[in-house]
Amino acid sequence: MNALSTLSVRVARKATEAADICTFELVDVNGGPLPAFSAGSHVDVALPNGLTRQYSLCNDPKETHRYLIGVLRDPASRGGSQAMHEQVGEGQLLQISAPKNHFPLAHDATRSLLLAGGIGVTPILCMAERLAITGADFEMHYSTRSRERMAFYERIASSAYASQVHFHFDDGGADQKLDLAALLVAPQIGVHLYVCGPKGFMDAVLGTARAQGWPESQLHYEFFAAEVAKSESDASFEVKLASSGRIIRVPKDQTVTQALSAAGVEVQTSCEQGVCGTCLTRVLEGLPDHKDMYLTPEEQAANDQFTPCCSRSKTPLLVLDL
Repeated sequence: MNALSTLSVRVARKATEAADICTFELVDVNGGPLPAFSAGSHVDVALPNGLTRQYSLCNDPKETHRYLIGVLRDPASRGGSQAMHEQVGEGQLLQISAPKNHFPLAHDATRSLLLAGGIGVTPILCMAERLAITGADFEMHYSTRSRERMAFYERIASSAYASQVHFHFDDGGADQKLDLAALLVAPQIGVHLYVCGPKGFMDAVLGTARAQGWPESQLHYEFFAAEVAKSESDASFEVKLASSGRIIRVPKDQTVTQALSAAGVEVQTSCEQGVCGTCLTRVLEGLPDHKDMYLTPEEQAANDQFTPCCSRSKTPLLVLDL
């Protein structure tokens, strides 16, 4: 994170919300107000082990005295969630970014369909509460493996919009399972779909929606983790820095950011999985091989930007706006 844009916060409260899920309430170290945010926003958190991770804000955007984030302890963690659960406690000081929103609500929607899987409920919950406050028409579906793994259940069940929320459990009866084919069968003008959760859940939702004819302009999603796709066809290529004309070779077994770093050229990164957009870089010439989950299909098709943390090149040379 850029030191000039970081905020110093204190963990005012750490609480267990469900099995393997903790929430962290972050407040300004001096007791002042925090920058405003909108539903769907996240912050970058600099962790004690040196990693930086993105966590969605799940409190009311009207609140200026705190940020609330929820973190799943993931057994497949690359060190982020483990650090939050084991190394971050109440009273600890952290450095975070100002809120960013790559997953905003569409203001022209006539109706919103919100789908959350597991810890993906954090941005979706904030959206539901915002839509409820404005009186907008929406429906929310929240799926988890079991009731004990469902964070914020009481908060949702006791809310004024509880009747608009449907809970689904993998270990529950067939009658309460989420039926994506039935739910997404008839895309309508003005109805927007929002989804966040594990990659398998999101792939199922988006794949079903696209198969049912939902236009991309009505699909909104935010991946928080991904497995970078490797291919036998991956090959070495070169990148050219437009500012200096310098050419740097990217070996088959290195990412563009790794090759640039080895050459003394630093590109800011965070997730290193193509989901956060921190490293997004303009492409001036050449054809990127997109492997990210951040850009929309239309943005990828434009081929004028790519994520050098994971994406590669289909042409021998990429000219980058660096």
